[in-house]
Amino acid sequence: MRVVLSAMPWHAVHRPSLAVGLLNGLVRRDRPEAEVVEFHGGIRWMEFLLSTGELGVADYVDVAENGVLHGTGEWVFAGGLYDDPGWRVEEFRAYAAERDIDISSLLRMRDLAQPFLDEAAAEILAAEPDVVGFTSTFMQNVASLALARRLKRLRPSIRVVFGGANCDGPMGAALHRNHRFVDLVVRGEAEEVFPALLDRLADGEDPADLPGVCWWDGERPRANPQATHAVPPAMISSPDFDAWHEAFASSPVREHVTPELLIEGSRGCWWGEKHQCTFCGLNGSMIAFRAKPADKFWTELSDLVERHQILDVVTVDDILDMGAFSTLLPRMAESGWDLRVHYEIKSNLRPAQVEALAAAGIAMVQPGIESLSGRVLKIMDKGVDGAMNVRLLRDCEDNGLTVTWNYLYGFPGELADDYWGVIEQLGALVHLQPPSGAVRLVLERFSPYFERPELGFPRRAAAAAYAHTYDLPDAELDDLAYFFDTDEAGISGPIVEALDAALNRWKRDYPYSYLTVVDRDGEVLIEDRRRGRPEALHRLTGWRAEAHRALSRPRSSRAVHDHLAKHGHAVERSAVEAWLAASHRDGLVFRDGASWVALATNGAPHRIPEGAPR
Repeated sequence: MRVVLSAMPWHAVHRPSLAVGLLNGLVRRDRPEAEVVEFHGGIRWMEFLLSTGELGVADYVDVAENGVLHGTGEWVFAGGLYDDPGWRVEEFRAYAAERDIDISSLLRMRDLAQPFLDEAAAEILAAEPDVVGFTSTFMQNVASLALARRLKRLRPSIRVVFGGANCDGPMGAALHRNHRFVDLVVRGEAEEVFPALLDRLADGEDPADLPGVCWWDGERPRANPQATHAVPPAMISSPDFDAWHEAFASSPVREHVTPELLIEGSRGCWWGEKHQCTFCGLNGSMIAFRAKPADKFWTELSDLVERHQILDVVTVDDILDMGAFSTLLPRMAESGWDLRVHYEIKSNLRPAQVEALAAAGIAMVQPGIESLSGRVLKIMDKGVDGAMNVRLLRDCEDNGLTVTWNYLYGFPGELADDYWGVIEQLGALVHLQPPSGAVRLVLERFSPYFERPELGFPRRAAAAAYAHTYDLPDAELDDLAYFFDTDEAGISGPIVEALDAALNRWKRDYPYSYLTVVDRDGEVLIEDRRRGRPEALHRLTGWRAEAHRALSRPRSSRAVHDHLAKHGHAVERSAVEAWLAASHRDGLVFRDGASWVALATNGAPHRIPEGAPR
């Protein structure tokens, strides 16, 4: 049996497809007699764009990184799916005009999609496959469907199999029953099912008893119930990236992007098992947290790095396993390797844990900060408050960790007062890493907001972008969609404009702003060189110096007073509160509700302003 595994646009071309790498390793392990060929559609599509001399890497990246909520990448290939270059062009023009989206490069890509798909089909058919598997997440659906339709038309004997996050739950069943050329869909985790499915195909048997598989019983679509148990870590194979690396190394694309490796240390979310964030649907139907043993993960990581000589590594884990601080991270630190690793973390880490991340080569973190208002964070069920989030930003600055985060708004029950108090303090935070921007939350399938309409979003319909991509009735789009339109909640109007303006100023001023502290000889010296504030040097002595030390972590005024008493300072509570208020006016502390936290960093890191020559 010959199996082609395909990752179509808009997969990030500087990274291998983890799904393809895992499936390749899985097939080689469980069906060694099978021959596996990989088709890296993202690389091929970027090569196709470069060959025109009109479009390039920036055009691809813009769609891949910024187009998901509007489905721009899906629309590019929709004409190829329906063999109609003019498919819903005018509808999309109107949609884009309402949202101020420039579609000039998208229109040119639309013209190129069909000839690219013809070339892709020819390349895959030349491999003489028995089975072609497509992995689909976010904007990979339509390009995959368009290519699958061509393959089945040209060679009907090929068995087309879909899987991936876009196939979880009702989405996979809808994708299958509405596209007759898709023979099978695997819903849920594939480790147990995919090898068994290949066995059934080899033996000419139907998959009636395989969990989660959608299949055709004659002309009748069948959807087997998904598995209710999670795949244990021991069953998760190591990814095989050899074919991707060969394709990347031999492609002109390599001259335009820096390669990164992907690796998986865990699945699910240990926080979400207890308190799933109200807006998050990323774990789909299986949120149970499982982590690979540290030895297994380190072996996989070190083998991949040594094999491919790539030090930039992105983990796809939704959250860092807290056990890693005593097992994995010390081992990474002891290796002495110059790794640059990305991890998603929870934002309540202690300073020593942030230091451990940096020592282990974790260079970038995505902490899921989302807000600096404790009340809004409580609505999200994040388990942290604004002061904790600010402390993490400060500690990451101290340790040279790059932080990526968005400021979310639009939550049922939030109030303007939840934002005005934060906005008034943002000018004091310009020495810390700003968010990418302010984003209104989007209703996602599998999130508590989706599963429980009573939480605040009773009306929902498949996002408008799906209607100008698929030729399907509304009821089918509602099953196929991951993103949904709903009535806006929370803040709007002037408060949103004020938040946007404040965050833009933060991003503008960050490269030039510093607030540093030196603690020596019993006094605390704080140098303020933040844009938008007068330069100043604050000298704290006595109990005030100790109070500032106490605010290395969030504390209430009572807790600060108690701390001072334990350290031998007899001072009235009212004096402590007056000092906190004065420090707040000077922008030396951040306040969220009853919690206060110090803002100064221990050093002034070197920064390169965006757009500056390097």
